[in-house]
Amino acid sequence: MKYNTIKRIGRSDFVNMGPIQLRQPIPSKDIDRIDPFILLHHYGPYAISEENNPFDLGPHPHRGFEPITFLIEGEQLHRDSLGNESVVKAGDVQWTTAGRGIIHAEGPTKEFVRKGGDLEGIQLWLNLPSRLKMTQPNYQHVKNEAFNIISSEDNKVNVQIIAGTLNNKQGRIGTQTPVNAFMIDVDKDGKHVIDIQETHQCLLYLIKGDVLINNEISISKNNNQLIEFNQDGDCFSIEGITKSRLLFLSGEPLNEKVTTYGPYVMTTQTEIMEAMRDYQMGKMGFLPA
Repeated sequence: MKYNTIKRIGRSDFVNMGPIQLRQPIPSKDIDRIDPFILLHHYGPYAISEENNPFDLGPHPHRGFEPITFLIEGEQLHRDSLGNESVVKAGDVQWTTAGRGIIHAEGPTKEFVRKGGDLEGIQLWLNLPSRLKMTQPNYQHVKNEAFNIISSEDNKVNVQIIAGTLNNKQGRIGTQTPVNAFMIDVDKDGKHVIDIQETHQCLLYLIKGDVLINNEISISKNNNQLIEFNQDGDCFSIEGITKSRLLFLSGEPLNEKVTTYGPYVMTTQTEIMEAMRDYQMGKMGFLPA
């Protein structure tokens, strides 16, 4: 057992996205991306009501990557050009493979807006390798209670396996590339060691609380919230200073050129232009407002 050393510690500062403000640890001035992860947005908690509903995203396209939502609080309605429509609730995960192109819309359900409540979640952009950028689009929605969970010996740390494998238990999400995604809940004084695949690039993002990593580095929501690990070990340790929640992500680095523009993540500028043209010509499907 050898702990992965810490490569970088990143902040999660607020940025403005239209009418809303959210945290953006990737990209930031210190960390552009952690291959294959392109973007991480932590939105909310927003107090949603009939008088205040800023997080209602109308139909918009994507191509060349996988937009993923980990919903922490609230309810969101997902609709897309493949004909999928589902209500995503707290703890659920929606994993969209945009591939050659998909149009989707999401926002709080009408019922949730009517009754009011907090909405919070994480939006992750996972890059696809060039050979898969034009694959057929796909949508997966897995409910919170369906995921496998591994608990620490002291029963104070629960690791929810969303994608990938941990301790011979599988995630419920099928992935296009080798990726792990774990949601980790830690009680105060809870301790656990989590295995890491040595070929993966890895990051740990703190959603709430305060934790100690590898018995030496503490992160808290009031300061630094993201840790990027070096590829020099096979595990890391976590200890709860307070009750905490974290998202762990790891994946095989693609080591490919990345070109982005708005909702598209491609390899070349020519492919970006083709994506814009295909969307305007209706080749990514149709979704009514």
